[in-house]
Amino acid sequence: MPPRFLLKLYGRLAGASALVLLLCLLVFNGLNSVRHQFWLERFPEPLMRWLAAAPAPEEQYHWLTPMYGLRTLSPAELDLSPVEQERLDYGQVVAVESAVGYRLMSQTHTGQILQVRFQDPYRAVVRATSLIVRWHLDTASLGDQDRVVSELAGRLGVSITPLIESHQLPGSDVLQAVADQGLVTFRSDSHEFENALIRLSDGTLVKLGFPAPFSPWGWPVVTLLVVLVGGVLAVALFLAVRETDNSLRQVESVAVRIARGEMGARVDAGKSTLVGRLAAAFNGMAEHIQRLVQVQREMIHAVSHELRTPVARIRFGVQMIEDCEDQQMLKKQLDGIDGDIQELDELIDEILTYARLEQGGPVFSLTETSVTDIIRQVVSEQQVLRPNLTISSDIDETSERWALSDIEPRYIHRAIQNLVGNAGRYAGSQVRVRCRIDEDNCRVDVEDDGPGIPEEDWEKVFTAFARLDDSRTRTSGGYGLGLSIVRRILYWHGGQAFVSRSDTLGGARFSLVWPRKKPQDSNL
Repeated sequence: MPPRFLLKLYGRLAGASALVLLLCLLVFNGLNSVRHQFWLERFPEPLMRWLAAAPAPEEQYHWLTPMYGLRTLSPAELDLSPVEQERLDYGQVVAVESAVGYRLMSQTHTGQILQVRFQDPYRAVVRATSLIVRWHLDTASLGDQDRVVSELAGRLGVSITPLIESHQLPGSDVLQAVADQGLVTFRSDSHEFENALIRLSDGTLVKLGFPAPFSPWGWPVVTLLVVLVGGVLAVALFLAVRETDNSLRQVESVAVRIARGEMGARVDAGKSTLVGRLAAAFNGMAEHIQRLVQVQREMIHAVSHELRTPVARIRFGVQMIEDCEDQQMLKKQLDGIDGDIQELDELIDEILTYARLEQGGPVFSLTETSVTDIIRQVVSEQQVLRPNLTISSDIDETSERWALSDIEPRYIHRAIQNLVGNAGRYAGSQVRVRCRIDEDNCRVDVEDDGPGIPEEDWEKVFTAFARLDDSRTRTSGGYGLGLSIVRRILYWHGGQAFVSRSDTLGGARFSLVWPRKKPQDSNL
């Protein structure tokens, strides 16, 4: 499932897209409504002016009356608004939509109102104009036809072409239709507008070409929609870029503050929806850096404290050697110096291991290894080192069956060894290593019969250089890094380490839990 900020982003994009689509639809319908009304009055205007200029249009073009309801009325007979009357006075064509189609009106030279009714304005105007052209050409004399054609073409706004050449003739179906009806309209193959073919009384075929019909996808609409969508997208892009820029500036500001030493500075990831993942990753990096700096400070302080004692003993031993003449005493001092050097070597090894694990971990090479074999090896090694204690292992048959786990054997060995060694320093007589492994997880519990650890200190013991009893720790060995190393080893194995009280032995119980198999997307 995508993160919440992605769902929110997708929701905003869907909402913005729906809003833009609705806005485009409203603009498209509104603009086309205005354009259609304008076209509805401009396209029939030549025909209406021609009819209005005729002395008696109802008598001269009486064959148009049954088809289109051609009538001449007085203004008093029509229910005209002041705006419509004013437009008619200016010589404009007024188109009014009615329940059965469109009513077109134009004022004649006598002040009367010429009215026609069209259901399909484009085809009706094409047909009416074609009929008028045919009537005038049929009634004109042969020598006067060219003048009539020129006058009709200019005033009616059409192209009139007599068909003489054979290649100019349309298809046979059109010719058959015009032979039967005398008038046929058809759409040209190479043009989007309508053509009309009329047959005169003498058999001459004449083609009329008309302007294109109304198209809702005219270039003004397309241009406006492109500008509108582009403008909305530009605004959305500007807002998104500005928000991203503000978020990145916030990340930059926090980075500058961290560089100045304000290690607690963090990016407000809740407001940075577009760079939320970057802000979260940056905050995680900042927390890791802050922890590393804190660990470094604690380590420097603790190391300086831990090194002071063996170095002081070595210096004292060297001074004693200078004044020592007894061979037995000299050997004792040399053995002491050697022990101090060994202690320094162990301390440095612990510090380097802890630092390597704390600062990102070593390059783990997980291999399928038997956990139970490692436990037995650790138990046998510690038993040799502590013969006065009983160190035993508790491994059941189920654990043996699932003993193979994806681990770094050297580090798991180190973790269990640290726990067993730590338990051996405080146990009274017994240490037990209990192993329980199933198909999914591995668990190792190290218990002892010592004094245990107070519950309020269960988390503190895993802190680097932490000692609950400094005097006893010095005598029992250790530098306060063992348990911290254990926790980091388990962290890099995808598990965890914790402490509780042993129900059977009464002392402390340290537990290690990690997944038996490496996750498929793990990069360990």
